[in-house]
Amino acid sequence: MWSRWKHRGRLVAVLAWGLLLAPFAAEAQKIPRVGFLSPATANSAPGRLEGFKLGLRELGWVEGQNLAIDYRWGEGRDDRLLGLADELVRLKVDVNMAHGTVAVLAARRAAATIPIVFPSAGDPVATGLVGSLARPGGNVTGLTIIAPDLGGKRVEMLREVIPRLTRLAVLRNPANPVSVPELRETQAAGRALGVEIQSLEVGDPDGFAGAFSAMTRERAGALVVLSDAMFVGRHVQIVDHAAKSRLPAIYWTREFAEAGGLMSYGPNQVDMYRRAAVFVDKILKGAKPADLPVEQPTRFELVINMKTAKALGLTFPPSILVRADQVIQ
Repeated sequence: MWSRWKHRGRLVAVLAWGLLLAPFAAEAQKIPRVGFLSPATANSAPGRLEGFKLGLRELGWVEGQNLAIDYRWGEGRDDRLLGLADELVRLKVDVNMAHGTVAVLAARRAAATIPIVFPSAGDPVATGLVGSLARPGGNVTGLTIIAPDLGGKRVEMLREVIPRLTRLAVLRNPANPVSVPELRETQAAGRALGVEIQSLEVGDPDGFAGAFSAMTRERAGALVVLSDAMFVGRHVQIVDHAAKSRLPAIYWTREFAEAGGLMSYGPNQVDMYRRAAVFVDKILKGAKPADLPVEQPTRFELVINMKTAKALGLTFPPSILVRADQVIQ
């Protein structure tokens, strides 16, 4: 009898200890959370997201197993970003991935202590995201799409395709501070080539129709679309407007050319998102964003849409075709 009660006493003790330790065990099993904040839409650039996930898997992080990712999409409206960033703060994410300068600013305003990685942002020094590329300081770091003379090269390429080009429209998002230095660089290239620049601003998706009507009225001969994450979320809409206006256009990322834009020239965004996973991995393992230098692009790609060129009656000179990384027929 005594042994039976002794056994029951041990069982009760074990159960009691189990109940006491349960909260600590649950805490130990918590997996890191990564916030993913983008002004675009979930299906606007799936290759970038897959590149990020691939980079994480290469480093041992698998979504749903040892890592949680909370997605928030602005659906092409920058004014939603701060509210979405606040949601990620309430979810207690360990690090935020914020696509584009405007998204980074929103994430930093929502919480100045949560680490932020940008996989593709404009000039982070000029826009105040970091103190310097080598020593970012603060809670922000990542990869920048800015490279010397990039805007000038796009203008030069359009001039090669359209030798008689005299008036060039430039589309930018005024909410994106990086559009200011990009516009200056494009204007400087235009002056050097004797091309007049017409700057048009679109801050939300409802403004594209009016902007393209203005291009037609002012008889623009071609279009440069400056880099902006909101524009990526509406890249099909922008390309359709350019086609209806019969405007040859050059963009900064391949999603536009793949959707029917004439051509794109810029860093490989999928590579940059894959590389951004390295920053997230280091931060989750204890590194501070302030100590992780911002990286600049090392690979640029030129994508040409030959079908669009034919529809516009344009012929690409051999000097451009030979430099193309991909020609879409």
